[in-house]
Amino acid sequence: MIETNAPKYVKQFGISSYAGTLTQTRTDLISVEEPLEIRLGWEGSPDSSELAVTMRTPEFDRELAAGFLFTEGIIHSPDEIANIQVDHIINRVTVVLRAGVAVDPKVFARHSFVASSCGVCGKKSINAVRVKRQYETTPEQGTIRVQTIHQLPVRLEQNQSTFKYTGGLHASSLFDLDGQLLAIKEDVGRHNALDKLLGEQFLKDQLPLSNAIIMVSGRASFELVQKAAHAGLPILAAVGAPSSLAVELAEESNMTLLGFVRNERFNVYTGAHRII
Repeated sequence: MIETNAPKYVKQFGISSYAGTLTQTRTDLISVEEPLEIRLGWEGSPDSSELAVTMRTPEFDRELAAGFLFTEGIIHSPDEIANIQVDHIINRVTVVLRAGVAVDPKVFARHSFVASSCGVCGKKSINAVRVKRQYETTPEQGTIRVQTIHQLPVRLEQNQSTFKYTGGLHASSLFDLDGQLLAIKEDVGRHNALDKLLGEQFLKDQLPLSNAIIMVSGRASFELVQKAAHAGLPILAAVGAPSSLAVELAEESNMTLLGFVRNERFNVYTGAHRII
């Protein structure tokens, strides 16, 4: 059976499905994964340079590129961007900076290929991983009620439009401290989903996110904490577990880190004072 109401970025494949020893032939919906080349150029110049290639779901490429540049500490304000050129045919996005915006030349050697499962795999060394935070979070920023936290995974799942069809996408969602959904982005890569979300807020000049909480659909990795901290976020919640480096960075960043947020349960790894 062909699904006519499926989201745009899914493909249909014929498969054999087994249940015990019984099998049937049917159609399955699969999330699209394609490469995206991110390039950097300057206003007034026809030239641009490759910065990274990431595997992503081809949607919100403009926001993804802006979020990537911001969370990597390469740009600091939406005013530094003259325009963003997206070519969906060749899977390329070029961020054109205003003339005079300085970028450390080392960034072009720092990244190569970034797989959908890992945002830091392409970096040359672990020393390049820690990005200086643009916004600092203070211990006083942001409090949230326990019952509000319990509602977040339900609202996250309800708004994962493509995941409902494929089960193959990560999601990052932005809520206010009363639990109202402000934005959500999906992608085959968890770091891409967060870059799309933060890139959208960055382009709208809505940073820092000092009165918000981000909920992610998977585990809380070091890089997700780093990106959230860079955007001034006080609380990060994850459906899955955190890594040891994620906990250490959250503590260092004055961030509240929650894990295993599901089925009206969660663990608080850092910043417990924000839970009321």
